[in-house]
Amino acid sequence: MADRKSRENGFSGQSQTRIPAFDPPQKPKRNKFAFACAFLASMTSILLGYDIGVMSGAGPYIQDDLKISDVKLEILMGILNVYSLLGSAAAGRTSDWIGRRYTIVLASVIFFAGAILMGFAPNYAFLMFGRFIAGIGVGFALMIAPVYTAEVSPASSRGFLTSFPEVFINAGILLGYISNYAFSKLRLNLGWRLMLGVGAIPAVFLALGVLAMPESPRWLVLQGRLGDAKRVLDKTSDSKEEAQLRLADIKEAAGIPEECNDDVVTVPKRSHGEDVWKEFFLHPTPAVRHILIAGIGIHFFQQGSGIDAVVLYSPKIFAKAGITNTDYKLLATVAVGFVKTIFILVATFHLDRIGRRPLLLTSVGGMIVSLATLGISLTIIDQSKKKLMWALALAIFSVLSYVATFSIGLGPITWVYSSEIFPLRLRAQGTSMGVAVNRVVSGIISMTFLSFSKAITIGGAFFFYMGVAMVAWVFFYTLLPETQGKTLEEMQVLFGTFFNWRATMRELKKNERVDGNGNGAGNGTGNGTVAGQIQLGAYENNISFLT
Repeated sequence: MADRKSRENGFSGQSQTRIPAFDPPQKPKRNKFAFACAFLASMTSILLGYDIGVMSGAGPYIQDDLKISDVKLEILMGILNVYSLLGSAAAGRTSDWIGRRYTIVLASVIFFAGAILMGFAPNYAFLMFGRFIAGIGVGFALMIAPVYTAEVSPASSRGFLTSFPEVFINAGILLGYISNYAFSKLRLNLGWRLMLGVGAIPAVFLALGVLAMPESPRWLVLQGRLGDAKRVLDKTSDSKEEAQLRLADIKEAAGIPEECNDDVVTVPKRSHGEDVWKEFFLHPTPAVRHILIAGIGIHFFQQGSGIDAVVLYSPKIFAKAGITNTDYKLLATVAVGFVKTIFILVATFHLDRIGRRPLLLTSVGGMIVSLATLGISLTIIDQSKKKLMWALALAIFSVLSYVATFSIGLGPITWVYSSEIFPLRLRAQGTSMGVAVNRVVSGIISMTFLSFSKAITIGGAFFFYMGVAMVAWVFFYTLLPETQGKTLEEMQVLFGTFFNWRATMRELKKNERVDGNGNGAGNGTGNGTVAGQIQLGAYENNISFLT
């Protein structure tokens, strides 16, 4: 019947003609070379993660062996965040001088030295010196990994690849937890030293692996090596057209004339950003003020909601909950690291599909509930004279759900969101301020948790963090627009309206529909694709932090 009908309509034996303009847009394949480069560069974040994870389990052993107070232990645990600021401050200029790739090697070498010093530390003062050296290395790694990743990432994988550093921080935390369990059976004065010392091993492999990576195309352009930069961009872009757009944007940012296409050129001297600081603090436009509040705010709330208290002090939290066996405490801590790593991977693969806001708000909402149940369970356990298994189970579940909900949103999105909202001319200094706030708040939380929990009880401490998370949810809901798929020009329109950004978003969508029907400039058309390439091409010009 159907065959007869097709013959009557004159289509028998004929293949249907495809009209390319009406074909659904094909999803671009991920650039494997850019993926490998971002993967290797982001592995430097393992250094920070390993230190966080290993100190969580090594801390109690260090306290027992060196006979130090809780206050000294807090300082030892959290001081690395303060030291890392020094490395971060030096990383921008260093990477401009020797290149992104060799800066990553330098970070690995410095951390290697710090890990060896900590492993052989005979006393508290020497251990603090080792923490200082390791902190410098971590600071270098923390800043250079996202810079390099941003500068090699193609347009289609911005959220995916720029969340890699957070993925590897979590992988490092898990490795640190496993190291704690593996060396916990050794004698007291040897076990914690090996836990800290083996951190030198991944640093060696990272330093060697990074040498296989190409140099950042932006750094090559800043050195006048346009031919080398073009070859790297051709490999790391989704198309030749995108590579050309990215190169044009980088040349414009570097002050190189558009018509200059020699392999080696002279690059004009650049300002060191004095005008940028004036634009931030003396004469900010409404858009810049809104962006600055959003960028610094998201970093503040990421750490202010207590994630480092849970990750660093999970053995002590589990001890308060009623787990007395050392092996069980360490195994529960390994479970924390495992859950955190699994859920960060879930978030990474959904950032560019679901969007920033849905994941962020869902994440913080789940954190609020988890912190509430953790505070309740620990308060009940603290007040009870007998062991309550249901409260113990609830406390363990709350810790795991807290790190899971943190990892699906607030953990990775903080870095992605803050790196994409700043205009190109302000991105280095703006992002550096956000990272500085992140590390300072992390250090404060890490260095005060034990004293804070003694002052207001451990349950009260988590109720406090719950209050911070509630303020964070309101802040994100009211002030942070969705940035997924938005061009830099659209972000400039969205930001600056503060609480009224939703009305602006509706106007943008309305204009997109009108343009799509009338001019063919809507999403999914050829022009829309070019706009996306221009947007992310500009994103590649992420200039080094603290220049």
